[in-house]
Amino acid sequence: MNISAHITLSEAITSTTAIRKGINNVPDAIQVENMKQIADKVFEPLRTYIGMKRGKNTPIKITSFFRSVELNKAVGGSGSSQHCKGEAMDIQTNYPDFTNRDLFLAIRDKSTFDQLIWEFGTDQNPAWIHVSYKKEGNRKQVLKAISENGGTKYIPFL
Repeated sequence: MNISAHITLSEAITSTTAIRKGINNVPDAIQVENMKQIADKVFEPLRTYIGMKRGKNTPIKITSFFRSVELNKAVGGSGSSQHCKGEAMDIQTNYPDFTNRDLFLAIRDKSTFDQLIWEFGTDQNPAWIHVSYKKEGNRKQVLKAISENGGTKYIPFL
């Protein structure tokens, strides 16, 4: 089953942590519908945009998509994580001519989203990007995740 033109359900739910710990990471029908929404409204348009900028087919690596509540707890995710609803994905790209920073700015400037987070990395380039999308009520909240006192703090992205 495909979530979108370039994402299969299998790749969207595969997790080495879930496999290692024997955690069921299968979404219900509502969660699958949410996954289709973010794929259709954010991921696929972004992939098309990057391909046009680079002049060639350009995959985007999804490092985390759907997480069951149990899996989310196992990986130390937020108790209110939109990954558990199928509304969020963590993505990255490693192209010299289209960096994670470029990906982040393209989402910020060209997409509708609920939350966009510059995840760690440096001031020049995030290590990865968290993006979420809801059917209704997208906040267009833009944040930066930083390490502070052994935890994660989210600050407004300026």
